[in-house]
Amino acid sequence: MNIRATGVLLIVVGVILFAYEGVIKYRTRDSIVDAGPVHVSAEVTHHVNFPPVVAAVALIGGVALLIGSAKQA
Repeated sequence: MNIRATGVLLIVVGVILFAYEGVIKYRTRDSIVDAGPVHVSAEVTHHVNFPPVVAAVALIGGVALLIGSAKQA
């Protein structure tokens, strides 16, 4: 992957993390009761939090890579 593509990818990731406020949600199905023939399960929502600093670093890094690749050309 060349430098420009990496810069654009970092910018896109930074914008997406800012747009979703750094929270990614996913669901899993957990077993609550397993007693003989009785099986009870529930869906549990998990959150993965990214601090805004991660989005800012990705965005600034992407811009820096694009500027740096433009100066090389």
